[in-house]
Amino acid sequence: MLQAFKAYIKYSVLFDQADRILLAVSGGVDSVVMVQLFKDAGYNFGIAHVNFGLRGEESDGDETFVKNLADQAGVPYYVKHFDTKKFASNHKISIQMAARDLRYAWFEELVTENGYRFVATAHHLDDQAETFFINLLRGTGISGMHGILPKQGKIIRPLMFTTREKIMSVAKELDLEWREDRSNKSRKYLRNKLRLDVLAELYKINPLFSHKLNESITHLRDVETIYNSHIAGVTADLVQHTPEGILISIDWVYEYEPHNTYLYELLKPYGFSYPVVKEIVRSLDTFSGKMFYSPTHRLLRDRENFIIQPLTDLNTDHFNGEVFYLEKEILNIEHPVCLCIHQTANITDLPMGKASIACLDMDKLTFPLKLRKWEKGDWFMPLGLKGKKKLSDFFINQKFSLADKEKTWLLLSGEDIVWIIGKRIDNRFRITPKTKKAFVISSVDESGETEVAACGCSLLFS
Repeated sequence: MLQAFKAYIKYSVLFDQADRILLAVSGGVDSVVMVQLFKDAGYNFGIAHVNFGLRGEESDGDETFVKNLADQAGVPYYVKHFDTKKFASNHKISIQMAARDLRYAWFEELVTENGYRFVATAHHLDDQAETFFINLLRGTGISGMHGILPKQGKIIRPLMFTTREKIMSVAKELDLEWREDRSNKSRKYLRNKLRLDVLAELYKINPLFSHKLNESITHLRDVETIYNSHIAGVTADLVQHTPEGILISIDWVYEYEPHNTYLYELLKPYGFSYPVVKEIVRSLDTFSGKMFYSPTHRLLRDRENFIIQPLTDLNTDHFNGEVFYLEKEILNIEHPVCLCIHQTANITDLPMGKASIACLDMDKLTFPLKLRKWEKGDWFMPLGLKGKKKLSDFFINQKFSLADKEKTWLLLSGEDIVWIIGKRIDNRFRITPKTKKAFVISSVDESGETEVAACGCSLLFS
């Protein structure tokens, strides 16, 4: 393992012998073996550990263990405590996203302040396989197929030559100690379910599965390089930055087929999703004036150009008549209304009595969902009431002012109203004992307060 480790670092040009490397160590078997390899190879390194405060005494136990590991190795030790739940709530993001952002921001500070060249994480080939299949299930396209890169900026992954099985074998052979995270065995998380159920079967078919997949991913990276080079050239030709906004010539778009793929690559930097891009392509042969929105930008179909502008540059108080699209994979949006979203198979602890949180049956929804203002003639089937009700009557019963009605947004599945946001869900989409997976959306009020923590965004991707 040690010889293979040193050879991989040299072959992948991860770092030089004289470089100081900061190891991100959780205390799990992967990071413990990484520490042992760095020590035995004689590299110059320090150890950094993050206590996210999410697992109480277990998190504190991990911290103590990693400190002892650093003391035994005789290397510098750095630790940081974060209130991860509070950060996630304040920034309207999931617990996982918050942990990642906090972790890597702190690593960057340590590297700069303490003279380290790179940060090493203990990702290996099985992590790459899991990430590949997660992205495959999400439909992320070629950009999601390149796997975990061995070197990305200041981040290096020196264990990307080996597997979890080999790492575990070495740990046992050397009689190393490590910490176990009990959540790693829970099948309610997608990554764990893939590892325990799907990848385990693929290893039975081919014990070298991770290595073979890595070969395919390497080919895909080469294809992606060629693809991105071509797209960069097309972008330089088609995208113009002007005082009026970002312009894309509609006549030029006609010349590039398939239209959906080319236009998606041009609009992806501005937050437009693939389903919305397909709607934009359909507008090529329609009248001018039609508008489309991403979470951050508006696209106007003018006579000769698509005009793209940041929402921050626009008056976005009303959006009357405009439709926004909400994909299954979106975690949170800020425009036209602030929402935090997650999915979970654990339906027993959902806060289904809160008007600010919509707990919906995933299987009853048709994606992409739509967001729009209410229109005359709209109706729904309010939770807790029998039969249909016009929204106008619902507003009267709830004593909505004219301003309240103007500020109200609707979430739709197809043409059916799913949720009067922040007020009432439709009875047809409620959680029932037969629900297999919940789609949970938390709204944010004008003060910026959200029910993110209460609705359990930490269950994202479960």
